Amino acid sequence: MVFSETPLSDVWLVTPELQEDVRGFFARVWCERDFAAAGVMDRWVQSSISFNKKRGTLRGLHYQRPPHAEAKLVRCTMGAIYDVVVDLRRDSPSFQRHITVELTAGNRRMIYIPKGCAHGFQTLQDDTEVLYHMSEFYAPDHAAGVRWDDPVFSITWPDRNPILSERDRNFPDFV
Repeated sequence: MVFSETPLSDVWLVTPELQEDVRGFFARVWCERDFAAAGVMDRWVQSSISFNKKRGTLRGLHYQRPPHAEAKLVRCTMGAIYDVVVDLRRDSPSFQRHITVELTAGNRRMIYIPKGCAHGFQTLQDDTEVLYHMSEFYAPDHAAGVRWDDPVFSITWPDRNPILSERDRNFPDFV
């Protein structure tokens, strides 16, 4: 795996190294030793998938508050997403900054999101599926989010009229 730094502190883009032959390819997408060598020491306790029927679907910006803050490893397994990570860690050098990256079934890249960052994505194709690994169990009382179009973050989304849940539409601005 190739670990690429991003402009956000402790956020990594992870690209599997394909071992190809006439049959196709094999690639490792998780190795505790490789992640530890990159400084990522999380354990994964829960995995989930998100299936999205329509292009333009936006999910986020989500995070869990302490003591159930969670790190995530996110990969698009079908279709394509415009993935967004926002740094909400007040003591971070990249506080309130965000990055965007395109994750697709074809590029097979993953993004590692540390605790204290909000995450969201917008689908770029119909029938898109996203796989998440989380370092903490889902704690509904600690689930939180910030508004997808909060002017503090100035995120440029591909589709400014997304398909949103009521919950995501009504998240507050970041304070």
